[in-house]
Formats: sequence, structure tokens, C-alpha cells
Amino acid sequence: MNAFWVATLLLCCSNVFMTFAWYGHLKNLPHQPWLVAALVSWGIALFEYLLQVPANRIGHQVMTVGQLKILQEIITLMVFVPFALFYMKEKLTLDYLWAGLCLMGAVFFLFRSRMFGA
Repeated sequence: MNAFWVATLLLCCSNVFMTFAWYGHLKNLPHQPWLVAALVSWGIALFEYLLQVPANRIGHQVMTVGQLKILQEIITLMVFVPFALFYMKEKLTLDYLWAGLCLMGAVFFLFRSRMFGA
């Protein structure tokens, strides 16, 4: 598997951990002090960093930092929307579609030289 796909897979996995670290406590620890939620979140985020740091190092071999960041944002939205819908039981709105379209524009501009060889 080439560096682009290894980095993408690692970023997908890391983003699952980060989404739970950032938002899981809202459902699971709502009556705990924020400090408890922060400590639990840091524990979860450790696993995110163990995947994210190698992902960025591997990805930077074939992508610019800007491309890595936009890839991460796309993955974030792809992980966050199902999390919000199915885990947090939030309502799907058109705002997710508009956000996704804006990110697709960002993908186009940062990856167009890779796509079109320019």
C-alpha cells in the first residue's frame, strides 16, 4: 500500500478516537466535573496521537502540509457526521452538505496539481 493510502487509513482511525475524545464525554459524562471529562478525553486522545503522528509523517512523504490538513478535514467530516447522527442522535441538516461542498472545493484547489499534473 502506498504512503497516501497508509496515511489516509491511519488518519481515519485516529479521527475516530479524536471524535470520541472531543465529544463523547457530552453523552457519557454529562454529570461529571469538566476536569474528569478532560482527563478521560486526554486518555482517549493519546491513542489518536499514536496514529495521527505516524500518519502525518508518512503522508508528508507524498503530500504537502496543506494537502494533509485538508485531507484531515475531509476525514473529520466523514467521521463526525455518522457520529453525530447515530451516536449523539442529532438531526441531519443541510448544513452538513454545505460544509462538505466547501471542503470538496478545498480538496480541488489543494490537490488539483496532483489530479491534473499541473
